Amino acid sequence: MVFLFSIVSRYWEASQRWLRFVISEYFDPLDNVDGYAIDMANRFKEIGDIADLHEAIAAMQEAVKLTPEGSEDLPLRLNNLGCTLMYRFEQTGDLLDIASAISVHQRAVQLTPDGDADLAPRLHNLGNSLLSRFERTGDYPDVAEALSTQRRAVDLTPRDHADLPHIANSLGISLMRHFEHTGDIGSVVESISILREAVQLMPNHHPEIRLFLNTLSISFLARHDSTSDVDDITESIAALQRAVALTPQNHTALPTLLSNLGNSFVCRYHHTHDYRDIAKAISAQKQALELTPRGHPDLTAFQINLGNSLCRWSWIDDSRDNVDASISTFTSAATCTSGRPYNRLYAATRWARLINLHDPMSNNVLPAFDAAIGLIALNAGLDETVQRRHTLLKAAAGLPLEPAATAVSLGRVDKAVEWLEQGRCLVWGQLNSLRTPLDDLRAHDSQLAQSIVEVSRRLEGAGSSRPLSHQGMSLSQKISMEGEARTHLALSRKWDDLLKTARAIPGFESFLRPPSCSTLMQHLPEAGFVVVVNINERRCDAIALAAGRDKPLHIPLPNFSIEKATRYRDTLRTQLQSHGLRDREGERTTVSDVESSTERPIRRVRGREKGDEGIVGGVLRGLWIEVVKPILEVLCLPKMASTDQAPSRIWWCPTGPLTFLPIHAAGIYDKLGSESILDYAVSSYTPSISALTERVKKVHPIDPDVSGLFLTSQPNAPGAPPIPGTTKEVQTIYHMAKTEGRRAVKLEGNAVTVDDCLEYMERFSSIHLACHASQNAIEPLQSRFLFHDGTLELATIIQRNLKNADLAYLSACQTSTGEEKLSDEAVHLAAGMLAAGYRSVVATMWSINDHHAPEVAGDFYQCLWGQRNCEGGGGFNRMHSSYALHCAIQKLRLHLSDNSEKSLLSWIPYVHLGH
Repeated sequence: MVFLFSIVSRYWEASQRWLRFVISEYFDPLDNVDGYAIDMANRFKEIGDIADLHEAIAAMQEAVKLTPEGSEDLPLRLNNLGCTLMYRFEQTGDLLDIASAISVHQRAVQLTPDGDADLAPRLHNLGNSLLSRFERTGDYPDVAEALSTQRRAVDLTPRDHADLPHIANSLGISLMRHFEHTGDIGSVVESISILREAVQLMPNHHPEIRLFLNTLSISFLARHDSTSDVDDITESIAALQRAVALTPQNHTALPTLLSNLGNSFVCRYHHTHDYRDIAKAISAQKQALELTPRGHPDLTAFQINLGNSLCRWSWIDDSRDNVDASISTFTSAATCTSGRPYNRLYAATRWARLINLHDPMSNNVLPAFDAAIGLIALNAGLDETVQRRHTLLKAAAGLPLEPAATAVSLGRVDKAVEWLEQGRCLVWGQLNSLRTPLDDLRAHDSQLAQSIVEVSRRLEGAGSSRPLSHQGMSLSQKISMEGEARTHLALSRKWDDLLKTARAIPGFESFLRPPSCSTLMQHLPEAGFVVVVNINERRCDAIALAAGRDKPLHIPLPNFSIEKATRYRDTLRTQLQSHGLRDREGERTTVSDVESSTERPIRRVRGREKGDEGIVGGVLRGLWIEVVKPILEVLCLPKMASTDQAPSRIWWCPTGPLTFLPIHAAGIYDKLGSESILDYAVSSYTPSISALTERVKKVHPIDPDVSGLFLTSQPNAPGAPPIPGTTKEVQTIYHMAKTEGRRAVKLEGNAVTVDDCLEYMERFSSIHLACHASQNAIEPLQSRFLFHDGTLELATIIQRNLKNADLAYLSACQTSTGEEKLSDEAVHLAAGMLAAGYRSVVATMWSINDHHAPEVAGDFYQCLWGQRNCEGGGGFNRMHSSYALHCAIQKLRLHLSDNSEKSLLSWIPYVHLGH
């Protein structure tokens, strides 16, 4: 259910009072700019022509521009402009308007001295603008800031002031949103208390009492969600019924009140199971839709509420008519272009799932899922805040896997591939779109191509630095931060406009659109297979793609399931925790050392008897029997007869919980020997098919002047445990390089700064980072490597646009481990380094032993430089890095000499990503 606060009318009516007050009391009557602006704003309210609102804002902006600094009129005009910008935002949803409104309101507050009677209403307007942006973006710091601002406004307002109920209502909404974010029941109790008092202070004929009753009703339902007290639902219904009774039929607030009333009836139905409550809900929600004009931004929310009620009614009377009506309503909501993207995504998902439930083999489901996949990308657009994008991605987590499974069931394997590509790895996909070569477009319109390049470069560095909290910031700092946000939004808008211009050119209709399956298959590696493994509650399948083939190959996996994948993932996670494999272990770290830690208690793992299969071995056996071996059999890959035989290549692209499992190590390991994927192929990973095909398309010779290896070790980064093995590791590789006549530079510890490292990354095609790392799942671009003098952020690396970036060896912990709630987003450093331009990355799935790490790294480079009998020897070439890692891992396995749990956990974490 979608509950809506009636904030549009409240904001406009409150701002009109202040606008009239400003005009009549303060402004020079000879200056008619302000009067013209108010006339335009009022005419928009009467006629509804958005051009009038544009005129009003332009006039107000001109008035602000003409008002000198220090004038007592300036904060008044800023306040008027902010209120009008906020009103336009409520009409259009343009985030640039609300960012501008917040900025001018902050400035108006800053210019208003303490003790001024206008300070409280200006704080109120600032709080409302912050709250209004939160309703669009879900960015919690706006709620925290609004709550603080509105509390101050209430404190400054006399108890008998006419505006106190309005300010109290806004504070009540902020308390509600704070409760939803924190679960603090005290917030919603306070909200109810404040709103009850506000309602009691207002007579029934007051034009805004209906809005306060609406907020009070939602507060009652919020408290019910925590206490399950049915009396709160009764109070909610009573408040909304009173609000509806007091609202004229043609009032703009009526649809919101009716839709919310329907939701309250639905809540009561869940307690009483009285079907009459659902009938009342449908009646109210249908009336809300009838009163809502087409194009209204809340229309999709009203349709969603009605669609859900119709669906519940179909459970009661088992009527297909109500199912069809529900599907039709969700279809309208999903395809309503004026609706908020996250509401449209929800509607499209419900539309598709209802068809899947009632007509599981109907092709009618394809347009529904097609809409849902497109809306996932729209919700995670470039103009979204970091927090909002993260929240939306978590809400949509796993969604592309269901459409893919449905497409496979309907024989549309190509559509499954396209949907998985469009709906996954959105963060890196957006970044990649900003870096696409524009040769064809430049030949047609060089000026347009250059504009796209310039905006893309500015977008790469914009919008990722906004803090997740405003706490402790001065008002001047907040104003500066809002300025940066407006710049980012303006760039995002310009980017969209440039794309529209490019796509209007004949032959460029698909410019920077998601590639089709056939397009993807045109740029696969010349040898080997790309294997996508899709897991869903309905079915599990592998899809193999290879160069030279017309269509993807479907490989059913009937013995695997999402339940098994989840169980294997959880089992492996428990084992890793038991062994303390969360950070790179220092040479002197012992199990007893870790057990004594107060931060993460570790239990000792009982060793298995020789010949018994351990827990990790069981996971690898399951992956082998149920996933990997069936795939190899269909692909007809032969087992290598000897180490002289060049193995085949497989690029794994797993989904869901499978992304946390070591497919590259799947096999049977026991006392009699082993059979595993390592006997058949060299494994690499790719976050998406596009991430690989882009590297295939961009293959070009490395500039000889930058070909070489830069190495650094950071054994004693502040705040991280020492890892002395990194020093030995880097020194060994460096001496090996010099002996081989390779171009290489090493700098250790304090000898290299973060800025120095960036310079060397531009001067050397390959890098070896032996250090600690920190991953940020909420904002992947803020993931970082820890240096002695600071941190090297991924965003900083990406901004360098490393054209000759070739190989990145990340000898750090868990650099290819993402977040479980965002399993299909590959929010880890290894994928980030691919996005930064590196064509091949060696990383780790979990913590690596500080004793084995130097050995693996040394053997890797020996094989890469041709000192081992390994495919592709003889040159420093990233194209052979996957074979080199395969070679190094096999050597470590021989050195460990057994298949014990400890040995398996020592070599499995090393993985290769990229071409």
